[in-house]
Amino acid sequence: MTDAITAEATPEPTTEPMTGQATEPTAIDPELARARETHTVEQQIEALLLVADEPVSAVGLATAVDRPVREVRRAVETLVADYDGDGPGTARRGFELREVAGGYRFYVRSSLDPVVADFVQQQSPARLSQAALETLAVIAYRQPISRGAIASVRAVNVDSVVRTLVGRGLIAEVGHDAETGAILYGTDDALLGHLGIASLDELPPIAPMLDDPTDGFDGEQF
Repeated sequence: MTDAITAEATPEPTTEPMTGQATEPTAIDPELARARETHTVEQQIEALLLVADEPVSAVGLATAVDRPVREVRRAVETLVADYDGDGPGTARRGFELREVAGGYRFYVRSSLDPVVADFVQQQSPARLSQAALETLAVIAYRQPISRGAIASVRAVNVDSVVRTLVGRGLIAEVGHDAETGAILYGTDDALLGHLGIASLDELPPIAPMLDDPTDGFDGEQF
Protein backbone atom coordinates (compact mmCIF):
# COMPACT_ATOMS: atom_id res chain seq x y z
CA MET A 1 0.00 0.00 0.00
CA THR A 2 2.79 2.42 0.89
CA ASP A 3 4.60 1.70 -2.37
CA ALA A 4 1.40 2.33 -4.33
CA ILE A 5 0.85 5.69 -2.66
CA THR A 6 4.46 6.72 -3.24
CA ALA A 7 4.30 5.73 -6.89
CA GLU A 8 1.07 7.67 -7.37
CA ALA A 9 2.48 10.85 -5.76
CA THR A 10 5.74 10.75 -7.74
CA PRO A 11 5.54 12.78 -10.98
CA GLU A 12 6.32 10.87 -14.14
CA PRO A 13 9.52 11.91 -15.96
CA THR A 14 8.88 14.19 -18.92
CA THR A 15 10.54 14.16 -22.34
CA GLU A 16 12.56 17.10 -23.60
CA PRO A 17 10.84 18.27 -26.86
CA MET A 18 14.09 19.13 -28.65
CA THR A 19 16.29 16.19 -27.69
CA GLY A 20 13.78 13.45 -26.89
CA GLN A 21 15.65 12.73 -23.67
CA ALA A 22 13.81 12.12 -20.42
CA THR A 23 14.08 14.92 -17.86
CA GLU A 24 13.20 14.95 -14.20
CA PRO A 25 10.07 17.01 -13.38
CA THR A 26 10.51 20.17 -11.34
CA ALA A 27 9.30 19.71 -7.77
CA ILE A 28 6.47 22.06 -6.75
CA ASP A 29 6.44 23.50 -3.26
CA PRO A 30 3.52 21.88 -1.38
CA GLU A 31 2.32 25.21 0.04
CA LEU A 32 2.39 26.78 -3.43
CA ALA A 33 0.44 23.87 -4.88
CA ARG A 34 -2.11 24.07 -2.05
CA ALA A 35 -2.54 27.84 -2.53
CA ARG A 36 -3.15 27.39 -6.25
CA GLU A 37 -5.69 24.63 -5.61
CA THR A 38 -7.65 26.50 -2.93
CA HIS A 39 -7.82 29.91 -4.60
CA THR A 40 -9.35 30.96 -7.90
CA VAL A 41 -7.27 32.40 -10.69
CA GLU A 42 -8.94 35.77 -10.01
CA GLN A 43 -7.87 35.69 -6.36
CA GLN A 44 -4.30 34.79 -7.28
CA ILE A 45 -4.14 37.62 -9.82
CA GLU A 46 -5.47 40.10 -7.25
CA ALA A 47 -2.77 39.07 -4.78
CA LEU A 48 -0.01 39.45 -7.38
CA LEU A 49 -1.17 42.87 -8.56
CA LEU A 50 -1.42 44.16 -4.99
CA VAL A 51 2.31 43.62 -4.43
CA ALA A 52 3.56 44.53 -7.92
CA ASP A 53 5.36 47.86 -8.28
CA GLU A 54 4.95 47.98 -12.06
CA PRO A 55 2.30 46.79 -14.54
CA VAL A 56 2.35 43.00 -14.95
CA SER A 57 1.76 41.52 -18.40
CA ALA A 58 -0.72 38.73 -19.10
CA VAL A 59 2.20 36.42 -19.83
CA GLY A 60 3.82 37.32 -16.50
CA LEU A 61 0.57 36.64 -14.64
CA ALA A 62 0.04 33.37 -16.52
CA THR A 63 3.52 32.21 -15.54
CA ALA A 64 2.97 33.14 -11.91
CA VAL A 65 -0.37 31.32 -11.58
CA ASP A 66 0.58 28.46 -13.94
CA ARG A 67 -2.43 28.96 -16.21
CA PRO A 68 -2.81 29.59 -19.97
CA VAL A 69 -2.64 33.22 -21.06
CA ARG A 70 -6.18 33.08 -22.49
CA GLU A 71 -7.52 31.93 -19.13
CA VAL A 72 -5.68 34.76 -17.37
CA ARG A 73 -7.12 37.32 -19.80
CA ARG A 74 -10.64 36.04 -19.10
CA ALA A 75 -9.99 36.25 -15.36
CA VAL A 76 -8.76 39.85 -15.74
CA GLU A 77 -11.89 40.76 -17.72
CA THR A 78 -13.99 39.28 -14.92
CA LEU A 79 -12.14 41.34 -12.32
CA VAL A 80 -12.46 44.54 -14.34
CA ALA A 81 -16.22 44.02 -14.68
CA ASP A 82 -16.52 43.25 -10.97
CA TYR A 83 -14.62 46.38 -9.92
CA ASP A 84 -16.64 48.51 -12.35
CA GLY A 85 -19.90 47.20 -10.86
CA ASP A 86 -20.97 45.51 -14.08
CA GLY A 87 -21.53 42.11 -12.50
CA PRO A 88 -24.83 41.01 -10.92
CA GLY A 89 -25.24 42.37 -7.42
CA THR A 90 -21.91 44.23 -7.47
CA ALA A 91 -21.17 47.89 -6.83
CA ARG A 92 -18.41 50.02 -8.33
CA ARG A 93 -15.23 49.87 -6.26
CA GLY A 94 -13.03 52.78 -5.27
CA PHE A 95 -10.24 51.36 -7.42
CA GLU A 96 -10.02 49.97 -10.92
CA LEU A 97 -7.84 47.58 -12.90
CA ARG A 98 -6.29 49.16 -15.97
CA GLU A 99 -4.17 47.82 -18.81
CA VAL A 100 -1.19 50.13 -19.26
CA ALA A 101 2.22 49.73 -20.90
CA GLY A 102 1.44 46.15 -21.92
CA GLY A 103 0.47 45.08 -18.41
CA TYR A 104 -2.15 45.39 -15.68
CA ARG A 105 -2.13 47.54 -12.55
CA PHE A 106 -4.51 48.80 -9.86
CA TYR A 107 -5.37 52.52 -9.79
CA VAL A 108 -7.56 54.71 -7.60
CA ARG A 109 -10.56 55.96 -9.56
CA SER A 110 -9.91 59.46 -10.79
CA SER A 111 -13.21 60.66 -9.28
CA LEU A 112 -11.77 59.86 -5.84
CA ASP A 113 -8.47 61.73 -6.33
CA PRO A 114 -9.60 64.71 -4.16
CA VAL A 115 -10.45 62.37 -1.27
CA VAL A 116 -7.09 60.61 -1.50
CA ALA A 117 -5.18 63.88 -1.84
CA ASP A 118 -6.86 65.33 1.24
CA PHE A 119 -6.07 62.19 3.25
CA VAL A 120 -2.42 62.15 2.19
CA GLN A 121 -1.98 65.82 3.00
CA GLN A 122 -3.38 65.25 6.49
CA GLN A 123 -1.08 62.26 7.04
CA SER A 124 2.08 63.84 5.59
CA PRO A 125 4.25 66.31 7.50
CA ALA A 126 4.33 69.85 6.15
CA ARG A 127 8.10 69.78 5.76
CA LEU A 128 9.93 67.54 3.29
CA SER A 129 12.81 65.40 4.48
CA GLN A 130 16.32 65.76 3.07
CA ALA A 131 15.82 62.51 1.15
CA ALA A 132 12.60 63.85 -0.39
CA LEU A 133 14.27 67.12 -1.37
CA GLU A 134 17.17 65.29 -3.02
CA THR A 135 14.81 62.98 -4.89
CA LEU A 136 12.69 65.93 -5.99
CA ALA A 137 15.80 67.65 -7.35
CA VAL A 138 16.77 64.57 -9.37
CA ILE A 139 13.28 64.39 -10.88
CA ALA A 140 13.16 68.12 -11.61
CA TYR A 141 16.43 68.05 -13.56
CA ARG A 142 16.18 64.61 -15.20
CA GLN A 143 12.46 64.25 -15.96
CA PRO A 144 10.85 62.19 -17.29
CA ILE A 145 12.60 59.58 -15.17
CA SER A 146 11.77 56.17 -13.69
CA ARG A 147 12.15 55.11 -10.06
CA GLY A 148 14.98 52.81 -11.07
CA ALA A 149 16.90 55.66 -12.65
CA ILE A 150 16.29 57.89 -9.62
CA ALA A 151 17.58 55.14 -7.33
CA SER A 152 20.65 54.78 -9.54
CA VAL A 153 21.47 58.48 -9.20
CA ARG A 154 20.86 58.55 -5.42
CA ALA A 155 22.24 55.04 -4.77
CA VAL A 156 19.35 54.28 -2.37
CA ASN A 157 15.83 52.85 -2.58
CA VAL A 158 13.41 55.69 -3.37
CA ASP A 159 10.03 53.92 -3.47
CA SER A 160 8.61 55.44 -0.29
CA VAL A 161 10.00 58.90 -1.09
CA VAL A 162 8.44 58.85 -4.56
CA ARG A 163 5.08 57.86 -3.07
CA THR A 164 5.34 60.77 -0.64
CA LEU A 165 6.11 63.25 -3.42
CA VAL A 166 3.21 61.93 -5.52
CA GLY A 167 0.90 62.21 -2.51
CA ARG A 168 2.00 65.79 -1.89
CA GLY A 169 1.21 66.68 -5.49
CA LEU A 170 4.81 67.68 -6.26
CA ILE A 171 5.40 65.00 -8.91
CA ALA A 172 3.11 62.93 -11.11
CA GLU A 173 3.18 60.01 -13.52
CA VAL A 174 3.87 61.39 -16.98
CA GLY A 175 4.23 58.22 -19.04
CA HIS A 176 5.90 54.84 -19.33
CA ASP A 177 9.28 53.74 -20.62
CA ALA A 178 8.84 52.30 -24.11
CA GLU A 179 11.24 49.40 -23.46
CA THR A 180 10.64 48.40 -19.83
CA GLY A 181 7.13 49.71 -19.16
CA ALA A 182 8.41 51.42 -16.01
CA ILE A 183 6.45 54.46 -14.86
CA LEU A 184 8.10 57.80 -15.67
CA TYR A 185 7.77 60.71 -13.26
CA GLY A 186 7.92 64.45 -13.75
CA THR A 187 7.28 67.53 -11.64
CA ASP A 188 3.76 68.85 -11.16
CA ASP A 189 2.72 72.48 -11.56
CA ALA A 190 2.34 72.63 -7.77
CA LEU A 191 6.12 72.50 -7.49
CA LEU A 192 6.45 75.66 -9.55
CA GLY A 193 4.18 77.45 -7.10
CA HIS A 194 6.22 76.24 -4.12
CA LEU A 195 9.44 77.42 -5.79
CA GLY A 196 7.93 80.70 -6.96
CA ILE A 197 8.90 80.21 -10.60
CA ALA A 198 6.86 80.25 -13.77
CA SER A 199 8.54 77.33 -15.55
CA LEU A 200 11.33 74.79 -15.18
CA ASP A 201 13.47 76.96 -17.43
CA GLU A 202 14.01 79.18 -14.39
CA LEU A 203 15.75 76.42 -12.44
CA PRO A 204 19.43 77.22 -11.90
CA PRO A 205 21.96 75.23 -13.97
CA ILE A 206 22.99 72.08 -12.13
CA ALA A 207 26.60 71.89 -13.37
CA PRO A 208 28.07 74.59 -11.05
CA MET A 209 26.61 72.77 -8.03
CA LEU A 210 28.50 69.53 -8.71
CA ASP A 211 32.16 68.73 -8.06
CA ASP A 212 32.19 66.99 -11.43
CA PRO A 213 29.76 68.58 -13.92
CA THR A 214 29.22 65.19 -15.60
CA ASP A 215 28.50 63.33 -12.35
CA GLY A 216 24.93 62.07 -12.10
CA PHE A 217 23.29 64.55 -14.46
CA ASP A 218 25.49 64.26 -17.58
CA GLY A 219 26.05 68.03 -17.44
CA GLU A 220 22.47 68.71 -18.55
CA GLN A 221 20.22 71.33 -17.02
CA PHE A 222 17.15 69.06 -17.33
